[in-house]
Amino acid sequence: YTPDYQVKETDILAAFRMTPQPGVPPEECGAAVAAESSTGTWTTVWTDGLTSLDSYKGRCYDLEPVKGEENQYIAYVAYPLDLFEEGSVTNLFTSIVGNVFGFKALRALRLEDLRIPPAYVKTFQGPPHGIEVERDKLNKYGRPLLGCTIKPKLGLSAKNYGRAVYECLRGGLDFTKDDENVNSQPFMRWRDRFLFVAEAIYKSQAETGEIKGHYLNATAGTCEEMLKRAQ
Repeated sequence: YTPDYQVKETDILAAFRMTPQPGVPPEECGAAVAAESSTGTWTTVWTDGLTSLDSYKGRCYDLEPVKGEENQYIAYVAYPLDLFEEGSVTNLFTSIVGNVFGFKALRALRLEDLRIPPAYVKTFQGPPHGIEVERDKLNKYGRPLLGCTIKPKLGLSAKNYGRAVYECLRGGLDFTKDDENVNSQPFMRWRDRFLFVAEAIYKSQAETGEIKGHYLNATAGTCEEMLKRAQ
């Protein structure tokens, strides 16, 4: 617990709501949360001397009692930016919301807030294109794009799914999309859905004279299958 620590602009800041076990000081719990989610472990090891732990460890720099709640505190923890791989949400959350939640010294722990500095945000490439490219592809400007998710999300055959897409696009929507639960289930295989949706798009475009679109869910059980669907 380091209340004199000066937070840096590049630090990733986390606010944890914690409930210590009876008899455990909140300062000890806050320090333990900071350590376990950064460089700490359950014991001292000789390899600690091979690096500058002081440069990399997380620090609990403030504690606030939660108003109206007994034995609950907000622990504020600062993490050095170098603890995290650039552009990796997985690495970020593995550290901050990983096995730290298994501490015996805590009755309860919850991540309440997270501040990610611009220096780390800029390491994420983001989507390959944004709304302007979507507008260019659909040739729609000066108004909101209008779309919907096909329902029911599960149970439709590929043919009926394509029919629903056609009716939506023919009726005036700019695009339709798969629900995230729709993949390649026995009642509607991915390839069949792709073919019927493509037919619906071409038909609605021919009848309306407008460019239409559909967002297909290409996620799959393997990376190879996802690439195959995307291609």
